[in-house]
Amino acid sequence: MRIAVFSTKTYDQEYFEKYNKEYNYSFSFYETALNPDTAKLTADCDAVCVFVNDTVDDNTIKILSKNGIQLIALRCAGYNNVDLDAAAKENIKVVRVPAYSPEAVAEHALALILTLNRKTHKAYNRVREGNFSLKNLIGFNLNNKTIGVIGTGKIGETFCKIIKGFGCKIIAYDIAENENLVALGVEYMPLEKVFEQSDILSLHCPLNKHTKHIVNKASIASMKDGVMIINTSRGALIKTEDAIEGLKNKKIGYLGIDVYEQEENLFFEDHSEVIIEDDMLLRLLSFPNVLITSHQAYFTKEAMDQITTITLENIKAFENGSELVNEVGQ
Repeated sequence: MRIAVFSTKTYDQEYFEKYNKEYNYSFSFYETALNPDTAKLTADCDAVCVFVNDTVDDNTIKILSKNGIQLIALRCAGYNNVDLDAAAKENIKVVRVPAYSPEAVAEHALALILTLNRKTHKAYNRVREGNFSLKNLIGFNLNNKTIGVIGTGKIGETFCKIIKGFGCKIIAYDIAENENLVALGVEYMPLEKVFEQSDILSLHCPLNKHTKHIVNKASIASMKDGVMIINTSRGALIKTEDAIEGLKNKKIGYLGIDVYEQEENLFFEDHSEVIIEDDMLLRLLSFPNVLITSHQAYFTKEAMDQITTITLENIKAFENGSELVNEVGQ
C-alpha cells in the first residue's frame, strides 16, 4: 500500500521506517498538515496517516476520495478533527490508536502538578544564575488534598492509581463508573460536586459536544479559590478566555496545560524567531502560575513504539480485509 503521512516530524519518520521493515509499505512523508489545500499530495496513494491537528473535514475528504484514498489512519486516540459522516459517505474507513501507554500521559499530568506546585522550573533557573533564595517558591503537600478527575478511561484510571500513592482523596466524574477505581477507593459523584470539592482538577476526557468548554466561566465560579487545573487531553475542554479571567481574579491558582484550543498553527513547530500573534496564548504565558507544554504528554519511547505498531497493524488489517478492531464509527 502507498501511504501519505502528514504532519511528519523526524521522529515520526524514524519510528515508521524502523517498524516498516516487517510490512514493506511505501510511505510519503510530508511535514505539512493535511487540509483541503494539501490533500492533492495524496494522488496515487491508497491511504493517509494523520495526527491531531490535521484538518480532515468534508472538503478534504472529498479530495481524498477523488484521489482514491480508502483509509484514514489516525496515529492518535482523538478523532474530533475528522468528519466521520463525510468519510462514511465516501466509503472511506477511519481507524485510530485507541490506547497507547496511558502511563505516558498520566505521568505528564503529574509532572505538571509537581512543577506548578513546587516551582522546580523556577528554582532550576534561579540556581543556574547563582540565586539560592527560596522566596516565592513555597508549595503545598499533595497528601490529603482532594483530586478531581474528569474522565476515567485508561489514562484517567492510570492517573488515579499514580496520584493515590501521594495519599490524596480522589473524586471522579464519568458517564460510566470504572469498577477498578471504585475498588481503589475513588468516589464517583456528579460533575458539579467534582468542580466544587477539588483542590486539583485533572481532565482526562475526550472532546465532543458534551465536553467542549466543560471548564468555563460558570464551572470555574463553582470551584475552590486557588484551584489547580490540569489539562493533558484536548485544548477545547477549557474555554481559554474564561480561564484567563479566572487567573486574573485569582479563582484559578494554577493552570497546567499540555494542549490549547488554538494550538493547530503553533504546537510542534519552532516559532522562536517570529512574532506569535495569538493574543490569548501570549496572555496565558504572562501569568507566573501558568505552565504550558506543547502537546508532549504522549511523547515517550514506549508510546511512540505503540502508536507506530498499532497504526501499522490497523493498515495491515484493512489491506487484508480483516476486522478493523480500531475503526471509528459515526
